[in-house]
Amino acid sequence: MQSVKVLKGIGDETADLLAGLNIVTIKDLLEHFPFRYEDYRLRDLADVKHDERITVEGKVHSEPSLARFGKKRSRMTVRLLIGRYLVQAIIFNQPYLKNKITINETVTVTGKWDQHRMAITVSEMHFGENRRGKLFEPVYALKGSLTMRNMRKYIAQAFAMYGDDIEETLPDGLVRKYRLPNRREALETMHFPEIPEDVQKARRRFVYEEFLSFQLKMQALRKIEREQTPGIVQKYDLDKVKEFIDRLPFPLTGAQKRVVNEILTDMKSPYRMNRLLQGDVGSGKTVVAAICLYASVTTGRQGALMVPTEILAEQHAASLKEIFDPFHVRCALLTSSVKGKARKELLAELAEGKIDILVGTHALIQEEVSFARLGFVITDEQHRFGVEQRRILREKGEKPDVLFMTATPIPRTLAITVFGEMDVSVIDEMPAGRKTIETYWAREDMLERVLGFIEKELHKGRQAYVICPLIEESDKLDVQNAIDVHSSLTFYFQNRFKVGLMHGRLPSAEKEEVMRSFAENQIQILVSTTVVEVGVNVPNATVMVIYDAERFGLAQLHQLRGRVGRGSDQSYCILLAEPKSEIGKERMKIMTETNDGFVVSEKDLELRGPGDFFGKKQSGVPEFKVADMVHDYRALETARDDAAKLVQSRAFWEAPEYGRLRTELEEAGVLKGEKLD
Repeated sequence: MQSVKVLKGIGDETADLLAGLNIVTIKDLLEHFPFRYEDYRLRDLADVKHDERITVEGKVHSEPSLARFGKKRSRMTVRLLIGRYLVQAIIFNQPYLKNKITINETVTVTGKWDQHRMAITVSEMHFGENRRGKLFEPVYALKGSLTMRNMRKYIAQAFAMYGDDIEETLPDGLVRKYRLPNRREALETMHFPEIPEDVQKARRRFVYEEFLSFQLKMQALRKIEREQTPGIVQKYDLDKVKEFIDRLPFPLTGAQKRVVNEILTDMKSPYRMNRLLQGDVGSGKTVVAAICLYASVTTGRQGALMVPTEILAEQHAASLKEIFDPFHVRCALLTSSVKGKARKELLAELAEGKIDILVGTHALIQEEVSFARLGFVITDEQHRFGVEQRRILREKGEKPDVLFMTATPIPRTLAITVFGEMDVSVIDEMPAGRKTIETYWAREDMLERVLGFIEKELHKGRQAYVICPLIEESDKLDVQNAIDVHSSLTFYFQNRFKVGLMHGRLPSAEKEEVMRSFAENQIQILVSTTVVEVGVNVPNATVMVIYDAERFGLAQLHQLRGRVGRGSDQSYCILLAEPKSEIGKERMKIMTETNDGFVVSEKDLELRGPGDFFGKKQSGVPEFKVADMVHDYRALETARDDAAKLVQSRAFWEAPEYGRLRTELEEAGVLKGEKLD
C-alpha cells in the first residue's frame, strides 16, 4: 500500500516519527488503533464509580482558593454544585483560572472522580455548557513531537482518500457465522465511533481476526512440521506395556492413564511426536515418562531423558533404575561427573545399543554421545533449556519422538498461544492419599512464632527450606537477603541444628554439595534463593518459609511450595509478607486458598499479564494490537479451533475465498512457497 508521505502534512521528519510507531504505509496508519477513548458525554454522579474518568456540568458555588508551592506549582480548589451534589474540583498548576471563575457560572469539567472525598481532579475545564462537537474521541499512542490532533487528522485524511480500497480479509462464511462487521466498517468504527457500544462490535471483529491469523500460522507450521518430518512408527508390545503398568506399586490416576494413551497414540503414528506434558508438582509425570520410555524399549529402541541439574539427573536415574530393574531394562546416568574410563565404557555401550535408557544433564547433547537406535526423547523442565539444546538432542537419532515435560502449570490460553505448534497433554489430577500442603500468611512481627514452629518440626526429625529474594544486602530494596538470614538462623539454632546456604553465585560443584548434604539430612535447614525452585526431591523436608513473599510471582511461589509435601508427613508453607499493594495482598490470599497449580497460574496471568508471565526476556508471547489473551480467551479458543479445521481442509488450500489468508501465511514465511497436499 501507499507510503504515509502521500498525505498532506507528512514530510520526512513526521514520517520518521511515525516509523518509530511502526507506521510506514497507509495500511499501518489505518491499523494504528486507539488504546482508549475519551468519553465527554455528561454523566450523572449517582451512576459513577470511584476512580472513573468523567465529564460533568455544574455551577460554581464558592470563591476558588489557591495554594502555591514554589515558582510553578499550585493547587486550586473550587466547590461546584453538580445536580444535587456539592463537589470539590481540584485544579493543578493553572493559577490564572482563579480570576476567570465567577460564582453561579456554569462550567464543564473532565477528570478523575474520587468518590470517598467527593472530589474531582480536573484535567480539562470549559466555561459554559458542554458544547464539544465530538463526545467520544479516540486516544492514540504518540512519539516525539507528534500531537493527538495531528494523528487524528492524518487518520481521517487516510480514510477519506483510501477507505474505499480496504479489502475484506476474512472469508464470508466466518463473517456471517460470527455476525462480524466487514473490515472497512470495523476500521471506520474504531477510529470514528459515535458511542462505546459501536467500538465493542468493531473490536470483537479485530480480536477474532488477530487470533485467527496467529493461530493459522501455528496450525500450518504444525501441519508442515508433521508432514515433512516423518517420524518412526513405534509398534510397541502392548501386552508388555500393560504388564509393566500392572506391576507398578500404585494404580495410575485417570489423568495419568489419559496422558499415557495420548503419548502412545503419537508413538504409533507415522508422524513425529512433538508434545508438551504439563503436570503440577507431584502429579506423577515421572511414572508417565517411565511407561513411555519402556514402550519405546519394547520396539528395540533407546530412550533419553535430559534434565537441568546433576542432582536431579541422579534422582531420576535412581528412581527409573528401581522401576526398570525387574524388566531387565538397562538404565544409565551421564553427567559431567562421569569421567575417564567409566565415561568411555558408557559411551561405547550406548553406541552399541547395550544401554536402553540414558538419563543425564546437557552432557547428553555433546558430540561424542551417540545412540545406536534412539526412539524416544524427553526433556524435563523444558523452559530451562535453550531451543538450540533441545534441537541438538532431537537430532541425535533418526527422527525420534519428542516429549517436553514441565512442572510449571501454564494457563490454557498461554499454552495455546506460546506452544501452539505442539500438542499439549495435561495431568490435572493428584495421586490419591497425597496430603495437601497447609499454607499460611504470617506478618513479619510473627517471626518468633514461625521459628518456634520450625524448631518443633526439626525435633520430629524433619527438615526446612527458608527462601529469600536476594543474595546479599541491597541499598535499593529492603528485603531479607540469604546471607543475613543464614547468619541469623545459624545463631538462633546454634548447637542444635545445622543451617546450610545456597544461592546462584556458588560454583556448580558447591551447589551440588550443599543440595546433597540437605538431601542426606546432614543439613536440617537450607537457606536459599530461588535456585531450589525446580527439581530436587527431599521427602523429609516438611516446612517451606518464604521471606518477603510479596516480591515473588504466584507461579514462583507455587513452585517453591512444591518443594515440600513430597513424603507421607503433613507439610507446611509459611509466607512471611507485608504487602503494601492490593495485588500483593491478593497473591497471599490466593496462595492460602488453593493448592491447584492451574488455578494459581490462571490468577497469576490475570494479575501480571502475558508479557510478565514467563519474564520479560522470554520470547514466544506474541504482541497483539487489539486482542488480549487473558480477557479474550474465549475468542482465542474459538480461533484456534477454526484455524485447526481450516488447515486440515482441502478448501483452505484451494478455494478463492481463502486466498487472502493463504497470502498472509506466505508473507509470514510459513509456507516458503510449498504446496501442501
